[in-house]
Amino acid sequence: MTRPRHTVLSVLGLSGLIILTGCFGPPSPSPTSSSPAPPASPAASASPSTTATGTPTPPPTTSAAPTSPAAPPPSSVPASPPPSQEPQPTQEPTPTGLPEQTAPLTIYYVAVGDNGLSGPKIGCGDSLVATTTAPVTFRDQVGPSINALLANKSRDVGLSGLINVLYQSSLTYLGGELNGSTISIWLSGQFMLGGVCDIPRAKAQLEYTAMSASGATSAQVYVNGRPIDEVLSLK
Repeated sequence: MTRPRHTVLSVLGLSGLIILTGCFGPPSPSPTSSSPAPPASPAASASPSTTATGTPTPPPTTSAAPTSPAAPPPSSVPASPPPSQEPQPTQEPTPTGLPEQTAPLTIYYVAVGDNGLSGPKIGCGDSLVATTTAPVTFRDQVGPSINALLANKSRDVGLSGLINVLYQSSLTYLGGELNGSTISIWLSGQFMLGGVCDIPRAKAQLEYTAMSASGATSAQVYVNGRPIDEVLSLK
């Protein structure tokens, strides 16, 4: 008994049917409304959205903020002030008061009994005579001249025959002021005189020495804040 022979075409047709049956199986069930929607993935949220017209909307573009240069570190050196506040160079200040000079000082002493022959006549028939010192550097000549007179503690002025009646007095020069043609000087201390005739002599020595130093024509002398005539009237 002969077996039926299947032709090659019959075998191939059966195989194709099996393959097609596997590809077209029953459809998978669709998701129900109660099923939770899958979470959106980061990629999906980053993707451009679609408008109603179907045209994709490009994501908003943000321009990068300009980066400012880093602030410089603080410096220990103070910043220079604005040009308008910078100190302007100033001229060298000029010295105030009288200019400095070097010259001899004029000091007055007494020629007893000269009766005005050698200089201005003063009480008891005496004369007042001007003498000069070695050159001295000064600005205000009054102070150095009065100090030189008060610093002389000798009665006789060399071999000139002149005398200094202030040699025993303890007086200190405090200051002087020139007001017009009058020079005023202030002293402190005490007079020590040898007699009544020494009163006009001491006063004349102080006044004429101050007038010569200042160029004034009159002088006022104050001792311990009081006029010299008032102080010497008690002697």
